[in-house]
This record gives sequence, structure tokens and C-alpha cells, in this order.
Amino acid sequence: MKIVIVVNTTWNIYNFRMGLLESLQSDGHEIHAISPTDEYVPHLLKAGITHHPISISAHGSNPIKDSMLLLNFIQLYSKISPDVILHYTIKPNIYGSLAAAILRIPVINNVSGLGSAFHHKTITYYMVQALYKLAFIKAEKVFFQNDEDRNFFVQKNLVKKAKTDLLPGSGINLRKFQTIDYHKGSPFIFLMVARLISDKGIFEYVEAIRHLRKKKCNAKFQLLGAFDSKPDRAVKPDMIEAWENEGLLEYLGVSDQVREIMGKADCVVLPSYREGTPRVLLEAASLCKPMVATDVPGCHHVVKDGFNGLLCKPMNAIDLAEKMQSILDSSEQTLCTMGINGRKYVQDNFDENRVVEKYKQAIFQFSLLQPLKHVVQL
Repeated sequence: MKIVIVVNTTWNIYNFRMGLLESLQSDGHEIHAISPTDEYVPHLLKAGITHHPISISAHGSNPIKDSMLLLNFIQLYSKISPDVILHYTIKPNIYGSLAAAILRIPVINNVSGLGSAFHHKTITYYMVQALYKLAFIKAEKVFFQNDEDRNFFVQKNLVKKAKTDLLPGSGINLRKFQTIDYHKGSPFIFLMVARLISDKGIFEYVEAIRHLRKKKCNAKFQLLGAFDSKPDRAVKPDMIEAWENEGLLEYLGVSDQVREIMGKADCVVLPSYREGTPRVLLEAASLCKPMVATDVPGCHHVVKDGFNGLLCKPMNAIDLAEKMQSILDSSEQTLCTMGINGRKYVQDNFDENRVVEKYKQAIFQFSLLQPLKHVVQL
């Protein structure tokens, strides 16, 4: 079969989807990727994946640009003529699905999280719902990463429940993220890995650090992640510089060596407002790192309070600081046990092979239906 994957960044494909694509290739499928051009395209080409460039703005809802995106999808899908299309992220899920419906190409959609559009009941909130509902009418399968997100879509009548299924996020390659023996560091290192946007809880992280600094705790606080272009929720470079000058944290920039950086940390922190299934927590748990995260959908599916980390209240810097202090005060043995628990929990629930098998089952079903569709069309 000819299978197309569509994502709003090539970085996302290379870092989160290669396990799936390599497994599909090993089964003899021809893989094509549609995504914006960036420095990760050569990695796809080296892996034998045909890349088709497209311009996708991750933010905004400009009707003219979105209409052009829909036309671009129609042109590319017509040119490639795939047997099935795998969509990820909001705009491919919406406009890619609409294009595929016009061309009668089956699609598998993946809703990895609700995104900031669903945080406040603005015009965008209702517009995105309407677009999802229209786009998913012809979808063969819609994967969600937690029950809360799936229930929201079903209750809002955006998709029929019979079309939906759950995935353990993008899964985690447990061979790549192997166990690291835990030793409590001095100074203790807290690490937050996230896109630099307010929705990830970065401002709460900074305020929690301020609270802990006043107690003169023996800890270092690090931040790793890329800047975002959306002005209303982006953390600006001058903010990072000011925090560093204040002695609050160390900004580590952007890196392809997340595993190595995380391996040196003592605790991974993610005070996000909402997630699908946060990859950073899966990676941290795989490396046997204790975690602090918010008690929100996505985060609390990975972090079990008192078992492999601690959960704090969302948008509450004081509670976040208290949970971080509790981790800091814990014995090495307690933190080691949390790490071991986290690794075992990920092995049992989030192995990448589970994701691969779910996709293969869905694709196999479509391959059986294709001859029937051709008969009906004749």
C-alpha cells in the first residue's frame, strides 16, 4: 500500500513517528510524508521516505490561507494517489481530511490534544469545533490519546464514538530510552522540557522557582525548549534572558540530545494546562526519573501521585513549589522507587509497539475494504 503521513512539522515526524513508519516500511508499504521543509527532511529521505513540502501555519485561522492549504492538500493527494492517509495535528486533521473526503481517500486521524483553541470559549473555540465535525464525517478512524479528549469530541457530536479508539500517546521506544540508575544529585536538578508557551505552565514554573529560591534550597532549575511564534501565548527571548539574569533558571535552548540532558536531571517538571499524552513525561518515566506534573488530562495519565511522581494543582505556582520541595526533601531511595515504578508503568501501558499495532490493524481493515469500494464505484 501507499501510505501518506501528514504533520505540521517534519521535526514531529522524525522525533515521534519514525518507529511507526519504519515498521510499516518493513511490511512492504511505500511511505510518503507531507510536511514543511526543515533540517529533518534529510533524515526522512535517508530512511527511504519520499517527502513532499507544504506550507502549514501552526497558528491562526486566516480563511484565505486555509483555503489555499485545502487546495494544496487536494493537489498533493491527487498527485500521490495514496491508499490511506495518516493525519496528525490540527490543520492536517481538518483540511487534510476535507481534501481526502473530496477525493474519497480513507484517512486515520490522530487528535493528540485539544490545544489552546479549546481553553477559552471564544469565536475560535466554536469555529474549530465546527471544522472538526465537518472534517471527521468521512474519517475511517479517529485516534485520541486520553478518554477525556475522546469524550469531549463524542459529547459535542464532533465524531461518532464507533469511529474512535484510544492510543497510548505516540508511544515510547523503550530500547532507545533505557533505564538509568538513579542517584540524587547535589545540587538537585529540576528540568522542564516544553515549547515556550504559557499553556505549558512556564510562568508557574518560574514563580515556583522564585518561591523555592527564597528558601535558599540547594537546587538548579533548567528549561529546555523551542520558542513559539504565536504572540498571545509565547514566552519571549527577553523574558528568558531576564530570568537568567535574575538567577532563577538556566535556559538550555533547543537540542536533539533530550535523552542525554534528561538523563542528568533529578526530576522532570511539566506544569501544563492540558495534554494529550505528553511525550516528555513518557521519556522521563522511561529513564526512571521522578516527575512533577499538573493534575490535568494527559499528565495524570502518566504521573500517578505518590507512585512515580507528584501531581500539583493546575495554574498554581505555590502548589507546584510545594510539590517540588517535597521531591527535593525525599530520600534517594524514595526517588529511586518512584523512578522504577515509572519505568514499569510505561512498559505496561505506553510501549511504542502498542501504537504500531493499533495503526496496523486499522490500515489492514482499510486494505480489506478497498476492493469492495472499487466494486461499488463500478
